[in-house]
Amino acid sequence: MSLITVEGGRRLCGEIAVQSAKNSVLPILAATILSGDVCVIRACPRLRDVETATEILHYLGCDVHWEADDLVVDTATVDRCDIPENLMRQMRSSVIFLGAILARCGRADMSYPGGCELGPRPIDLHLAALRTLGAEIEECGGCLYCQGTHLRGREIVLSIPSVGATENAILAACGAEGTTTITNAAREPEICDLQDFLRKMGARVNGAGSSTVTVEGGARMHGCEHRCIADRIAASTYLAAAAATGGEICLREVNYRHVSTVTTALAQAGCRLRSEERMICLSSSGALRGISPVRTSPYPGFPTDAQAILMAALLRSHGTTVFVENIFENRYRHVPEFLRMGADVRLEGRVAVLCGVEKLCGTGVRATDLRGGAALVIAGLQADGITRIGDIYHIHRGYTRLVENLAQLGANIRYE
Repeated sequence: MSLITVEGGRRLCGEIAVQSAKNSVLPILAATILSGDVCVIRACPRLRDVETATEILHYLGCDVHWEADDLVVDTATVDRCDIPENLMRQMRSSVIFLGAILARCGRADMSYPGGCELGPRPIDLHLAALRTLGAEIEECGGCLYCQGTHLRGREIVLSIPSVGATENAILAACGAEGTTTITNAAREPEICDLQDFLRKMGARVNGAGSSTVTVEGGARMHGCEHRCIADRIAASTYLAAAAATGGEICLREVNYRHVSTVTTALAQAGCRLRSEERMICLSSSGALRGISPVRTSPYPGFPTDAQAILMAALLRSHGTTVFVENIFENRYRHVPEFLRMGADVRLEGRVAVLCGVEKLCGTGVRATDLRGGAALVIAGLQADGITRIGDIYHIHRGYTRLVENLAQLGANIRYE
């Protein structure tokens, strides 16, 4: 399956369920280490990043196996506190294991993480938070050597609301003595999901979803069962694809509040949307219009992960849309691929100016990162002719059954 082939020109119509959120599953898999028991992740998506996380758990000594669509993790047998470089470099989120291993074992050794090349994403905030709790961290030769046998609750003040640093601080604080307060914490729904999971295990965590999270460390933890929230970026992808093709779709299992900035943008572009507690429906004529400037920012602002996806939906819109990327400096790597298809997008630093064109032409392109790859699929769905997308391993990092679901909705799409 080296290519995804898309023939444009078909409307997307129908109803599908949205997968569980990758960005919830990964920190929750790390959190299972704290239980020292058996945890079951219901309806866990079979993603490339999830496979990497399970390999890390196996390496640490855990028993991990699938039972149908559920992932069963037994962390009672953890006997290592290090992660080899080859596993760390497969995904950026591997760093989330740092706080959990430190809390469980009192020590953690690992290299710096890898992942999509979206520009500098230093883990300084992660390390500063752990040092505040009393961890001693030596950085040498691209590796981290962490000691934390006597972690103590403290006030952690994050300079920016980093999702990963918030999650690592929460996990490490579960193993610290006393109360930890995290100020300027990230507010993403995935933080709330992590809190829900930790509470099921017996942890005392409060405040997720706000800018202040408190953790009372030292709670006795145990195994549990959990189903993660729906993936808001996957939901945004299907909504954008339907909007671009003049389709009518309904998405099940989605909390509409989690995608409100994306649905607001699509409504401004001319789509009609209807939301219920766990469903979103969209209908579109396909004749979209340019919208007011889109500025990415931490939740509840417009998500950086949806920037490329919305841009793809607007490639044939009437008018001009300005995008301002405030999170990652290399988040426009998909734009040259759009230009190969006939799009009109001009870049100036962190600003992209999109002028809608009458038509796109299918051609050979390559996925440069996870969300950029999904954006190319959306572009191909509305292009004349055939689009062949290479380097699709990026897409497999975050989407399960993307091709199958789009085909179910009526797209002419397949693996080649």
